Amino acid sequence: MTRRRRRLNISIVILAAGQGKRMRSALPKVLQPLAGRPVLSHVIESARALGAEDVCVVYGHGGEKVPAAFAGEAVRWALQAEQLGTGHAAQQAMAGTPDAHRVLILFGDVPLLKPSTLAGMLDACGDDEVGVLTVDMDDPFGYGRIIRENGNVVRNVEQKDASEAEQRIREINTGVLCAPAARLKPWLNRLQNANAQGEYYLTDVIGMAATDGVFIRGVKAEDWKEVMGINDRKQLAAAERVLQRRLVDELMTLGVSFADPDRVDIRGKLVCGADVFIDVNAVFEGDVTLGNNVKIESNNVIRNSRLSSGTVVHPNCHIDGASTGDACEIGPFARLRPGAELERNVKVGNFVEVKKSTIAAGSKVNHLSYIGDTTIGTNVNVGAGTITCNYDGASKHRTVIGDDAFIGSGVELVAPVEIGAGATIGAGSTISKTAPPDTLTVARARQVSLPEWQRPGRKEK
Repeated sequence: MTRRRRRLNISIVILAAGQGKRMRSALPKVLQPLAGRPVLSHVIESARALGAEDVCVVYGHGGEKVPAAFAGEAVRWALQAEQLGTGHAAQQAMAGTPDAHRVLILFGDVPLLKPSTLAGMLDACGDDEVGVLTVDMDDPFGYGRIIRENGNVVRNVEQKDASEAEQRIREINTGVLCAPAARLKPWLNRLQNANAQGEYYLTDVIGMAATDGVFIRGVKAEDWKEVMGINDRKQLAAAERVLQRRLVDELMTLGVSFADPDRVDIRGKLVCGADVFIDVNAVFEGDVTLGNNVKIESNNVIRNSRLSSGTVVHPNCHIDGASTGDACEIGPFARLRPGAELERNVKVGNFVEVKKSTIAAGSKVNHLSYIGDTTIGTNVNVGAGTITCNYDGASKHRTVIGDDAFIGSGVELVAPVEIGAGATIGAGSTISKTAPPDTLTVARARQVSLPEWQRPGRKEK
């Protein structure tokens, strides 16, 4: 077994100062959403996975919007007030970077790099070497080519400067670079901007390293999709699909079944038990946990919720901040809002909304009902069209329904109110006072028939 070489302390610099004009957005490019999180958050996550103690993000466009979006992150921030190129951006991070560290430079708009790829690059490079992450592309047009001699990297040549032979090279420079900080700092200080763009290019460091006799090790990424950059909406959408398929593939490896792996979106963290089935057009946001044998049918949105084993979610439901016990049945067309807690074997049917309520084991709310700020006991049946009137215009009030109660159709329960255990509420009743247990309670206006009344007809023009 190959033993991983001990690494020197690492400083990771993330260049995230670009404006992203092609996004045509007031939101900085690195704050655009990818799988439910800012693009930059994926890069920071990969940096953290490498165990780096020092992570510095160079920001510029968008001003304080970028640091503000990551207020909880223990990162070092460096401002690039003027965007004068990647070399100039990296230079802004050097003041707080220890000379004894190795520096790994990443890009805030390249979010799909796997920590395993970056770890392999760091392990392959000696402490006094420069490492360059490369990749082979079928169509390398527009990218800087890696020039090797006897297998060793000697320089990077840009597309516009490449000869015909060099343009046929398929190995390109991704821009990801590692180098000893003590060497990188003077190289960055020596950069020149004598080019068409008038910018200081980080890639010029490769030539400087070669001139100084420093070995440059090229390490290839396995898949070009890992190094996809995001500059416009089309590239953002392409990266979204790549990342979504990666997340789904990981879940399928763990035993989750998908009707169509390309028609699922995971915008957060999805944890699944054994034998989970997920149908098409399911969207998972935030932290979602699905127990064993959970079945998610088509067109569902589930956010920050926990569904226990054997639960079935029928099509077109919206579940947010809710939890279920085992073997619950939800939908179709049901909505569980934050604070909805279903115990074992509960059924919430079509066009039912539940908010900040607990429904105990074996109870059913089958059709066209609103349950808000309510405690429902075991084995309760709530009839179609029942509404808990929990808001009086100023305050919310609770409804309590005891075990084994039966609520007829079209009932209004005006909170605060309590329905006793075993009570029956007649259909069409408006209940505003306590209904005693084991008793039929009916509250209806007296029915009147008017035989002389005639239905209005249409007037002739």
